[in-house]
Amino acid sequence: MPEGHSLHRLARQFDDVFAGQAVQVSSPQGRFAADAERISGQQLERAWAKGKQLFCQFSNDLYLRIHLGLYGAFDFGGDEFFRGASSIGAPRRIGEREVATEANGEYLGPPEPVGQVRARIVSGHGWADLRGPSACEVLEWEQVQVQLDKLGPDPLAGAAIRFNQSKGRDLDADPQAALEAGYRQFRHNLSATRTPIGLVLMNQALISGVGNIYRAESLYRCRISPQLPANELSARAAKKLWWDIVQIMQDGVRDGKIITTWQEDRNEPGPLWPDNAYYVYQRQGQACRRCGTAIRLEEVAGRKLYWCTRCQRPPRKRPAGPATGR
Repeated sequence: MPEGHSLHRLARQFDDVFAGQAVQVSSPQGRFAADAERISGQQLERAWAKGKQLFCQFSNDLYLRIHLGLYGAFDFGGDEFFRGASSIGAPRRIGEREVATEANGEYLGPPEPVGQVRARIVSGHGWADLRGPSACEVLEWEQVQVQLDKLGPDPLAGAAIRFNQSKGRDLDADPQAALEAGYRQFRHNLSATRTPIGLVLMNQALISGVGNIYRAESLYRCRISPQLPANELSARAAKKLWWDIVQIMQDGVRDGKIITTWQEDRNEPGPLWPDNAYYVYQRQGQACRRCGTAIRLEEVAGRKLYWCTRCQRPPRKRPAGPATGR
C-alpha cells in the first residue's frame, strides 16, 4: 500500500496538471460511471491529500475522494506541459507511472483504456487512469469532512501548506503551527491508549500516512521498542518520534522514494537505494547497521514488523514498591 508521501506527490501531480482546467471524467470499466457524470466537464479547482487519501475539489462544489488501498495505481500521460508536473520525471514507485502518448512530438491524447480503468480524467494537456482503488467516489463537503475527521494528524501538513503557498493559496496559514498542532494531537492520542506503539503508528485514526516502512524506520531511528505501550512513551520521546516522521516523510515527498539512513551508516560501495535505504525494513536476518545484531521479523496484526532487539530494547520496568498495610 502506498504510504502518505506517495499520496501527497499524487496531489501535487493533480494540482499541477489539472487545477484550473475543465476536465472530462469517465469510467471505462463502468463502476464509477454515475459519479463520473456528476463532475465531468467541471473545472478541477485544487487537489490535496491527507494521510493515504487523495481529494480533488470541483467547481460545482463536489469532491472526488480516492483511497488507493493495496492495489490502486495511476497511469499518467500527456504533453510537455503535463510532464512538467511535480512527480512526472522523478523517481516513482507505487501509484505513479508515466505512459508516452506522443508521436513525432505531437500529443495524441489518451490511449485506449487498458485493463479495468475505474476512472479516467482528461484535460487538454494530459490524462490520468485509475485502476484498482479501495475507494473512488464523489462526495459533498459534509461527507468529505466526515472522512477527514476519521484521520489522525498528518506529518505532511506543513509540506502541503508550503506547496499551496507556492501556488498563491493559503498565504495566511503557518506550516510550523500546523505541525505543532499535529504533534499535540499525536501526543494526546498516544496518551489515551496502551496499544503498543508499533501498532499505533499504523492506525490512521491516530496518525495519518504512516505505513510499514515509515513505522519500522522511525521507531529504529528514535530507538523505540515497537512493543512499548503508547501511553508509556515519554513526552520527549513522543516529540522526537513525531518530528522524525515529519522529516523522513517530507524527504519522501521530495525524493519520490523512502530513504531513511544517515550517510555514516551506509555501506560503501553500493547503490543508495534500495541497498542502503533502510535500517531495518526488509533486512531480517541481516546485521544491524549500528550494533551488528540480526534484525528481527515478526508478523503483528497481519503486517510484518522489523526491528533491532538491541538498539530498540524496551525500557526496564520499575520494580513495584513494597506493599503497605495497617
